[in-house]
Amino acid sequence: QVQLVESGGGWVQAGGSLRLSCVASRRPSRDANMGWFRQAPGKEREWVATIRWIGTHTHYADSVKGRFAISRDTAKNTVYLQMNDLRPEDTAVYYCALDQVRSVTYWDPTAYDYWGQGTQVTVSS
Repeated sequence: QVQLVESGGGWVQAGGSLRLSCVASRRPSRDANMGWFRQAPGKEREWVATIRWIGTHTHYADSVKGRFAISRDTAKNTVYLQMNDLRPEDTAVYYCALDQVRSVTYWDPTAYDYWGQGTQVTVSS
């Protein structure tokens, strides 16, 4: 079992920035993907970004490309989501997730084995 704990959410005005962190209780496997998802009230969970635990491959949803950046620190078992130029439509609960076997369908929530509890991000206009 792996526990994931997110932090860094909060309230920010449109155009502002936040950095989310997600700490894993154990080192992910070498083949792991770490992802960020979000869920707004009344909407389905939406994929945001994914990074390989080992390597430099990253993937972004079109809605956040150029504004958000995913990164990780393997020494700290931590993945980050730097969010810039935030918009009201970015308001959601943000979840980090771990896929231990690097599924091809990195955008699919069902590919992920472990989830954090979520952190709220609120962007006001």
